[in-house]
Amino acid sequence: MKKYSYIIIDDDAESILKTKTIAGRYSELTFVGSAVDFQQGINLVLEHAPSIIFLEIKPKDASSNLSLSLISELYRYLAVIPKIIITTLNKDLAFDAIQYGVFDYLLKPVLEVDLLKVIMKLDRTTLAEIRSEIVSSLIPAKQPAEIGEKPFVLGIKSYGDYRYINTAEICYFQADNNSTDIYLKSGEMITAFKTLKHFESVLPYPFIRIHNSYIINRNYISRIHNGNSVCYIKNSHKKIPFSKTYKPNVDIIISDFNAGNYLEV
Repeated sequence: MKKYSYIIIDDDAESILKTKTIAGRYSELTFVGSAVDFQQGINLVLEHAPSIIFLEIKPKDASSNLSLSLISELYRYLAVIPKIIITTLNKDLAFDAIQYGVFDYLLKPVLEVDLLKVIMKLDRTTLAEIRSEIVSSLIPAKQPAEIGEKPFVLGIKSYGDYRYINTAEICYFQADNNSTDIYLKSGEMITAFKTLKHFESVLPYPFIRIHNSYIINRNYISRIHNGNSVCYIKNSHKKIPFSKTYKPNVDIIISDFNAGNYLEV
């Protein structure tokens, strides 16, 4: 039976102990550490690369900065992040958590039956991944000369029509009911019949969601106006709004600019 290492990120020591106690009843789960704030949590994930993260997103102490933005931060460092299991006291943020693609959402106190269901879901997911790896292994590998450094290409399929887009050319995505409009730096717009949530789950940084209706390419931001809650797109008059819910993601973008070759005057 597969083993899953896990960490707990929660600013409540009592909650950490309760979750750890319940998880300790399952031999499939191996505890590797806990953290009480945002930065400790990031460091712990990068150090131990756990299979699972039990994450509190509505902490007692706001200064811990624990929120769903921790998931976005992980995408800055990891191509594949651990399974995120939210553990919190109420359902208020369940919809937002789903938008971030979390594996599960558990209400505190975590019950033994809840963890049993999680393990069963994990086992099913792992089996599917193993099958996928087996199929991939049957496909001849590319020769080294073919691999090289290539741009990340997004393929849009519609009724047998394949459109290939270099993601470095994409400025932003805008939701349109059950489809998504993709805006390129050339000014062209392409419609994909997938939801914005789908693109959020598959696209890595620098694509980051800042609004229920928008995912933006951080590399095309020329200005961020916190007072008006808008981001400006380079070489255009387009202003993309950001919402309070996704403000932590905008803060990550600002921090990313500050960490680069940057001089503030």
